Amino acid sequence: MTDILGYKRFGAHGGDWGGLITEQLARNHADHVVGIHLTDINFIHTFQKPENLSAEEEKYLANIKKWQETEGAYSMIQATRPQTLAAGLNDSPTALAAWLIEKFQSMSDCPEDLFECYSKDELINNIMIYWLPEKICSSFHPYYDVMNAGAFTWIGEKIKEWKGSDRVPAAFCFFARENSHPPREWVERFFNVQQWTNTNHGGHFTAMEEPEVLAEDIRKFFRKYR
Repeated sequence: MTDILGYKRFGAHGGDWGGLITEQLARNHADHVVGIHLTDINFIHTFQKPENLSAEEEKYLANIKKWQETEGAYSMIQATRPQTLAAGLNDSPTALAAWLIEKFQSMSDCPEDLFECYSKDELINNIMIYWLPEKICSSFHPYYDVMNAGAFTWIGEKIKEWKGSDRVPAAFCFFARENSHPPREWVERFFNVQQWTNTNHGGHFTAMEEPEVLAEDIRKFFRKYR
């Protein structure tokens, strides 16, 4: 952004793994990042449990634990046996489609009829991005990397957090069927929250499911930093 494109000040948006990348931009480049906009708070923060948790924070962490037990098996196998899983998914388009579409169904605001949220073309296009180049395994690598990061990595990230993302202005927009809905007090432990939005619709794949709503919330936040 700075050396190649020449932007000395810029903002960033992300969700899911993109949210983690956006957060790290704030940590590492706080002098250039004017603000960050996120649709969730990354699960790595649940590894940092302070002693003075509020009742709402306790409830949130319990819900995270329950979600991992009932919905999170995919992340564990992607983190521990990525290549084994990928061998089967690269061999069968049906298996690959099932692995991906199940997530669209469980994490979108249309569990009864998936086609209320997405067209068949949108879903097939998404599957083909993985199928044609056989790249489902590379999409598992972030899970593996986080699972296998050593203590020094996490210590370094904590230092960067103190130096960066706690002073860069942050906005959060939570959609109704996002995997988790943290209380604001939890998020403010890690971010300089300046805008907070809750919607009564939408799901995890916000840019695909509710692009207009998401774009307007991003515009609203960054307008003041032009």
